[in-house]
Amino acid sequence: VQLVQSGGGLMQPGESLTLSCVTHGFTFSSVDIEWYRQALGKEREWVATITNDDITDYATPVKGRFAISRDNARNTGYLQMNALKPADTAVYYCYFLVFGRPYWGQGTQVTVSS
Repeated sequence: VQLVQSGGGLMQPGESLTLSCVTHGFTFSSVDIEWYRQALGKEREWVATITNDDITDYATPVKGRFAISRDNARNTGYLQMNALKPADTAVYYCYFLVFGRPYWGQGTQVTVSS
């Protein structure tokens, strides 16, 4: 199983950014996708989930601003982040549970600063 993330960067407040998580080695369409983030000095926190049948859920701080999606044909998960705030600054991770084993992406830094 491989997870390769991309799309982080330095953003200004109010801007938008999309993170990607390309996967290999398992049946992507059969698993849920989750995104987490970890700010400096804080615990990793759950951000969003999309199930294998496209049901989505979001943490309260990002609800209405972030959108999680998936492209099963490309084995890729996405996290679109809109109206970014400095409080969104963190390392973002995609996460999959495959046959009961957890797999994390390598993490991508998102920094929101004016």
